[in-house]
Amino acid sequence: MPTLLRILSSLLLAVILTACAAPSPQEIRSTVTPIPGCCRTAQADNRQQAIVRTAVNLIGATTIESQGRRIAYDCAGVTRAIYLAHGIDLYEGSAVDGTANGVRLIYHHLRVHGRLHRGPVVQAGDLVFFDNTWDSNGDGLANDPLTHVGIVEGVDAHGTIVFISRVAGAVERYRMNLAQPDVHRTADGRLLNDYLRRKHRSDGEHMSYLTGGLFAGFGTRVVESVAQPPHRR
Repeated sequence: MPTLLRILSSLLLAVILTACAAPSPQEIRSTVTPIPGCCRTAQADNRQQAIVRTAVNLIGATTIESQGRRIAYDCAGVTRAIYLAHGIDLYEGSAVDGTANGVRLIYHHLRVHGRLHRGPVVQAGDLVFFDNTWDSNGDGLANDPLTHVGIVEGVDAHGTIVFISRVAGAVERYRMNLAQPDVHRTADGRLLNDYLRRKHRSDGEHMSYLTGGLFAGFGTRVVESVAQPPHRR
């Protein structure tokens, strides 16, 4: 019998804002050097496409079902659940200490079982990692690595990456453009980078808030099997 995970966003707000920070309408200069030529996409295989379909099916969901195990409903938990539906536990074999967050568990799993990279070629189904989406040590500095993760859906004609992730309200699409990491919208209104960090009074002068400025890298995991996907309630 599948395990029912009924998780209300109001009850998980504290967890979500610490593990996967919510956006805030504040402009600030990016401190990340743009990656030349990034990003363009390669043809995803059938298994990668299946992962993306599972992620897309959860867009807008505020509760999910997953088979056999309880998973936290934050950015790392949702990402893990999507991959579990295809036979892979992204937490498995992570050789890190017991205080590591879910994002770091996934990152270390890919270090062993996949490939970590910074483009310029990105495939649908890849993972995208971010640093400093919240101030985990409370010192007001941008020194908090691996605090958010999402799943790449694709790359548009302008090189803007579309990824799916749990942030504040539900599972949603977000955008990131590494050629222009400090631009939220272009003059004609095209969205390049979503906000991924709340602004706090303790933040340093050059703190980044946009996806492009918080980007940490991509990860690719070889998918080996397909199981029953989780579904929204």
